[in-house]
Amino acid sequence: MPRATGPAATGPPSSRRVRLPHTAAAVPIARALIRTALTELDPGAAGLPDTDTAELLTAELVANAVEHTAGLGAIELVVELLAGPGGCQIEVHDSQPVLPGRIVCPDPGTEVDPWQEHGRGLLLIRALSSDCGHRPTAHGKAVWFTLPAVPAQRGRRPQAP
Repeated sequence: MPRATGPAATGPPSSRRVRLPHTAAAVPIARALIRTALTELDPGAAGLPDTDTAELLTAELVANAVEHTAGLGAIELVVELLAGPGGCQIEVHDSQPVLPGRIVCPDPGTEVDPWQEHGRGLLLIRALSSDCGHRPTAHGKAVWFTLPAVPAQRGRRPQAP
């Protein structure tokens, strides 16, 4: 993610805030920004989250923001590396105060229709994140998730002859 100045990208070195276009093009842009941000925010950091999972869940949130806000107001992506055990929190801000659907796993015994076009994204977020939710903001809402750090891979031990 290029180091931006001014209102487009702000925050301490361990976080980024980026304004996205309010079109479907925001989804692949957000995926690329997440992959780059997680490696550039603190290149030597141990305990970064899985970037594939971060990309997938971010794409779900951005797609929901584009689809459900009818082109009104800005969409912002916020990425923050977490101190301590590591990981990250990712938020998508939009201008609509209406809260998203339930960000919870379905009740046991509830069948999810695999052919249904909508509703699986929030299930993915709940299933793959360590925590998630939403909160009101001064200009709408933020929907967020956290991902834990992935332990560093141990080096391979040489095999005995």
